[in-house]
Amino acid sequence: MPAMRRILIALGLSAVVFSTAVPAGPLRPVHTFSIVARDPATGELGVAVQSHWFSVGSVVPWAEAGVGAVATQSFVDPSYGRNGLEMMRSGRSAPDALKSLLAKDDGRDVRQAAMIDAQGRVDAWTGARDIPAAGHIVGANYSVQANLMLNATVWPAMSKAFERATGDLAERMLAALDAAQTAGGDIRGRQSAALVVVAAQSTGEPWKDRRFDLRVDDSPQPLRELRRLVTLQRAYNHMNAGDLAVETKDNGGALREYGAAERLVPSSAEMIYWHAVALVNMQRVDEALPLFRKVFAMDRNWITLTPRLATVGLLPDDPKLIARITGAGGK
Repeated sequence: MPAMRRILIALGLSAVVFSTAVPAGPLRPVHTFSIVARDPATGELGVAVQSHWFSVGSVVPWAEAGVGAVATQSFVDPSYGRNGLEMMRSGRSAPDALKSLLAKDDGRDVRQAAMIDAQGRVDAWTGARDIPAAGHIVGANYSVQANLMLNATVWPAMSKAFERATGDLAERMLAALDAAQTAGGDIRGRQSAALVVVAAQSTGEPWKDRRFDLRVDDSPQPLRELRRLVTLQRAYNHMNAGDLAVETKDNGGALREYGAAERLVPSSAEMIYWHAVALVNMQRVDEALPLFRKVFAMDRNWITLTPRLATVGLLPDDPKLIARITGAGGK
């Protein structure tokens, strides 16, 4: 008998507690701790999660710019994410959307879910038959929730950490996850984590609205790896901003953004290289050459790449200039 069915039978339930509108594949017991939150200063919305379950980011966190964020967990029904966002998009508040979904769910007693909308209205639910320790705390512009925890201090620790933390929304949610793990975390250990942050307003182009969309599917230290990815994403956000500044001829802004990216990830040849390319295109070759030397010392394939950029207009089509740049790689 499959493990999940054994658990459901032990709880006096059956597989029919799950919404028939959701494909059978993702229906599984994702016991975990999570946070949904809104930054009142920026309006950004986010959700972050860790679990001892493979690929928690594929099922628990849901968020849409200008709409809301959802965490659906315990004996998870992913339709809470999809349908919750749809209801909030239509104008219903997060508490109203959550209550409506619970009312229609025969398996509500084994669910745990939290929702926050773009106005900061928030609510959460912990089913009476979620595996203890389980509970949640709803605060101003956030909710923290956990089940199958080592002890009942986990979600209070998350709440305190989030309220005391500084920085942007991603940093504050990471602080909440770290506090949960420090307090004991999932009784089974840890395996995966995820973090999503979306803009306050939708541009109509979802790929532009996601500030962070990161998953650690399998790791002995998922929160450590998630923090590394958040730092890397911050750096690439700066790189993207630098590219936009170049397009608008804001050379000073571009160099500030590229410099910020390199300070976050000083070992990234990619970031240093494109910073150097931008300097060349600004006719600041002497400043670019030391950066090229650093990149070429990391990997000489960048030397091979450089002339190819001139053929597609990303560097001046000047053989002497290209020779000067590639000569920076030495013999």
